[in-house]
Amino acid sequence: MIKILALGDSYTIGEGVKQSESWPMQLVSQLRKDNLKVDTPQIIAVTGWTTTNLMSAIEKSRLEEQYDLVTLLIGVNDQFQGFSEESYTIGFKKLFVKAIELAGGRPNRVIVISIPDYGVTPFGKRFGSARIRAEIERFNEINNKIAVEKGVRYVNVTEISRRAAEDPTLLASDGLHPSAKMYAEWVELTVPVARSMLEESNN
Repeated sequence: MIKILALGDSYTIGEGVKQSESWPMQLVSQLRKDNLKVDTPQIIAVTGWTTTNLMSAIEKSRLEEQYDLVTLLIGVNDQFQGFSEESYTIGFKKLFVKAIELAGGRPNRVIVISIPDYGVTPFGKRFGSARIRAEIERFNEINNKIAVEKGVRYVNVTEISRRAAEDPTLLASDGLHPSAKMYAEWVELTVPVARSMLEESNN
């Protein structure tokens, strides 16, 4: 069985939607439709987590298993809580190295997902959409650079998240987190990447 580990925060756990509608669960569902034998994903994610919180949780979980695919989406709460770019860089790098380790030391089995732009949501507008957009973009420049330097695949869902400004059906009822519909669009981008990685040899 193919084992997937999803690391993150509210966007990974699927705050505001059914568990089956979270993007890791939808990803597994789509991969199974491609006749891949995929186990239920292990998810380490909690709403509100920063890079520091996630790293602490991973260490406490004492994960010993080698996963076939590890996804990493983290940083929105670092931005929301006012973490500096330097602080986010340090925190993300630690998680990035850990993600590769959990993928059996294989960078070609890790996917980094960009941070969505919640500035377009009703919640985000209260905190200044332009500022949020600029800070999210900078954090995404940081995580993208780290991923690309190691040859790790990067999936950009940020532009999809910004479409919620015109399409409220892309948001959950809380007016902040993505709906199942938006997560499905994330999965459309992620499935081809994940499938190609899983079909590669283990070398």
